[in-house]
Amino acid sequence: MALLDWLNLWNGILGGRNGLGGNRPALPWQSLKAKIANDPYYRFHTLEEIKLAASLGIQIDVNMAGVDDWLRLPGVSIHQARSLTQLVESGVQFYSLDDLAAALGLPVTRLQPVAPILRFCYYEMDSLDRIERLDPNSATIETLQRLPGVGPVLARAIVRHRTSHGRYRSLVDMQQRLNLPGQTTAKLMHYLKF
Repeated sequence: MALLDWLNLWNGILGGRNGLGGNRPALPWQSLKAKIANDPYYRFHTLEEIKLAASLGIQIDVNMAGVDDWLRLPGVSIHQARSLTQLVESGVQFYSLDDLAAALGLPVTRLQPVAPILRFCYYEMDSLDRIERLDPNSATIETLQRLPGVGPVLARAIVRHRTSHGRYRSLVDMQQRLNLPGQTTAKLMHYLKF
């Protein structure tokens, strides 16, 4: 169900018609509260759950959210989640609900029900939070050399080792396989994604 469909359904419910949630067994309040508070991937099903999440301090930073974060919102499709994530990764920042609605091609009123858990933070383009991270499993030697602390020797070693021994599973895996010093690993951890 797309976000638009879900919001239409909720508008119908709020208007007095039966719909989503009518046949769904209600969880006990405390159980639901604990589930929402403790499961970072819990997918919200109702506006009441979103209000409860907001009251627990749970928020989604729209400019740092990943696909899994977007999928927590009811009615958000995998396509929409990927699109929003790709826009942010390409340098687009969302400053308001209006921006988000424009990116999704929806009227802003359609997003207002989920607004209580959306957070609009702003990041400097050159801050560590905005660095475009490289995947060492697919980056070229030339691209790897742009990273701090990576010269031509280390860049070639990264590519050679992944070619002969398979993908790097994590930063620790890469550090151990290449016997990287801690100082080099500390520099790289902000610039790599696996």
